[in-house]
Amino acid sequence: MKILMVLTSHDTLGDTGRKTGFWLEEFAAPYYVFKDAGVQVTLVSPKGGQPPLDPVSDAPDAQTAATRRFKSDAAAQTALAHTGKLADVTSDAFDAVFYPGGHGPLWDLSEDRQSIQLIETTIAAGKPVAAVCHAPAVLRHARTADGSPLVKGRKVTGFTNSEEAAAQLLDVVPFLVEDMLIKNGADYRKAADWQSHVVRDGLLITGQNPASSDAAAHALLDMLKPH
Repeated sequence: MKILMVLTSHDTLGDTGRKTGFWLEEFAAPYYVFKDAGVQVTLVSPKGGQPPLDPVSDAPDAQTAATRRFKSDAAAQTALAHTGKLADVTSDAFDAVFYPGGHGPLWDLSEDRQSIQLIETTIAAGKPVAAVCHAPAVLRHARTADGSPLVKGRKVTGFTNSEEAAAQLLDVVPFLVEDMLIKNGADYRKAADWQSHVVRDGLLITGQNPASSDAAAHALLDMLKPH
């Protein structure tokens, strides 16, 4: 089984002068869910190489069992430091695609033509796509064969407006994940802030926040297992 994980290459938090990128827990937890299940994991990003890590996600109070495991895993660190280029992969080489969040994807992956095409071709081929926290931003411009938004009429979740308010970034982000999904016609669902919440609708799996990353990865694995 082969899963492609797509990470952001964007490292600037608007015009705040602060750094952003991917959220460590949202990469580490799914990565180990997949690796422990014997999945072949491929890591890519728009620019390739080392994706930027959101420094807030590396703070002591943000650490989890998965992030601590990652910090002592030289092989995983090497794999992350040498991500391939998103432009060099196609959906037919993988069984599923997983997008970790962090604020970075709001700027690059949401607008990236290659990412949009990857999502569209993966779904069209009957294979699942999963995205957690801010990563449902990558669905912003994805369309179905008839040109309608991919999320239209689908049950989805993603980082809530109230969670973004708690992060004090409402006026910094280019758009709000919750608002964008609703505007695109999605049946947006959410749980209480910071609680694990995963929604599956057909081939689309979405997680609300960092706490949802482990469950979202398990939901994706469950879809891939023969039933």
